[in-house]
Amino acid sequence: MAKIRNEIRFILNGADVALNDGAPDATLLDWLRLNRSLRGTKEGCAEGDCGACTVLVGRLSAKGLVYESVNACIRFMGSLDGTHVVTIEHLRGDGEKLHPVQQAMVDFHGSQCGFCTPGFIMSLYALWMTTPNPSDAAIEKALQGNLCRCTGYEAIMRAARAISSYGKAAKDPLAVERKDVTARLEALRDGARVEVGSGKQRLIVPANVDDFAAVLEKEPRATIVAGSTDVGLWVTKHMRDISPAIFIGGLDGLRTMSEKDGIITVGASVTYTEAFETLSERIPALGPLVDRIGGEQVRNMGTIGGNIANGSPIGDTPPPLIALGAQLTLRKGDARRTIPLETFFIAYGKQDRQPGEFVEAVHVPVPAKGTKFAVYKVTKRRDEDITATLGAFYLTLARDGTVADIRIAYGGMAATPKRAAAVEKALIGKAWNEATVEAAMAEYENDFTPLTDMRATAEYRALAAKNLLLRFYVETTGTRAPFQVSRNEAA
Repeated sequence: MAKIRNEIRFILNGADVALNDGAPDATLLDWLRLNRSLRGTKEGCAEGDCGACTVLVGRLSAKGLVYESVNACIRFMGSLDGTHVVTIEHLRGDGEKLHPVQQAMVDFHGSQCGFCTPGFIMSLYALWMTTPNPSDAAIEKALQGNLCRCTGYEAIMRAARAISSYGKAAKDPLAVERKDVTARLEALRDGARVEVGSGKQRLIVPANVDDFAAVLEKEPRATIVAGSTDVGLWVTKHMRDISPAIFIGGLDGLRTMSEKDGIITVGASVTYTEAFETLSERIPALGPLVDRIGGEQVRNMGTIGGNIANGSPIGDTPPPLIALGAQLTLRKGDARRTIPLETFFIAYGKQDRQPGEFVEAVHVPVPAKGTKFAVYKVTKRRDEDITATLGAFYLTLARDGTVADIRIAYGGMAATPKRAAAVEKALIGKAWNEATVEAAMAEYENDFTPLTDMRATAEYRALAAKNLLLRFYVETTGTRAPFQVSRNEAA
């Protein structure tokens, strides 16, 4: 059994912090503003959408000390053990000067009311430290999770392009002090399990993965918190009780990725940001999809394992992973079992996960040479929006041009991520042509009965799903779409 420590330890700006009285659902935003009077970090949406609460969190990783922009409004205090939290108040320039990011925003009129400005500055700060001369695409990606209601983004873009003319990233205090901060964070790593609170009102940070397995066996009803991009909203929007909570985002054993024999194994706590490079290189269709999951702050926190484990019917990663034939490893204590990912989802809110069992890893096959794979996400706005419907297609053609195999999976069309079995059956063994695809479209009614909600009507979803198959056909054959149904006809 791991030794137990009864306090969370981290660095806030330049000061060491030790807390022994934090609640499981206490957010970093509330603690900064109410307990430390650091009010530059704002609350706008309380759901990780607007970016006004953006701060940086530095953590030790396989690549050394990494600073990432995160949403303080949905980041729990229990997740901060062994990290360096940096707020807007910590930024400083030479002498009495403003920090280069701040000065650029002033000179290029990147702020009007100023409410969102600290969040923009922190997101640009994170970008500038890693990419001092970013492209417009990199700037836009870094700012996906920051919303401004009054300035207009072009002034902010101009400021972002000019930051390095005001100073050098290599001379920034976070760069100069990197070795010292690294040593301080390493000193905080004592190999202990953290337990704060008593009774049900407890937060637990396991010492390692084995310790996590042991804790969860004893506390099978505990809430597992990885990135908190979903659990955070359970607290801030739905006022749900998450106690006791087990925080696993910092467990190195769940943050590994590897590839063997064409199978990419992704640990359950690997974030979207950490997975992006490998997935976009090995399975290119997943790159653009990951780029549209939330904003940069959400991708820095959210995990692929969490996206699977919560069982949401509109989760973005399960449909493409199901189409690829991914497998899922579940663990309870020292026992493990591996199942096809698609069988994990049983019904709405119900997954094939026993009490005390957790998602340990997902195993993703790289598409075979000569096959065709695509993912399409339909949303009301392109960036930082929740899926209305999402289709994933994996096609293998025989030499004679017939469909040897096809796997089609959707999100947003049923109570769980689901295969289009009837559509697949109508395509397999047939020529991959217009007539086959048009005939197969009639089978969608046998696979799905979508719902109407705030994101789309049932009729729109049904039509969009059919047209995504058509799009896949057009893109894989290079032909024009001869029978696409217009959006107006579905109204």
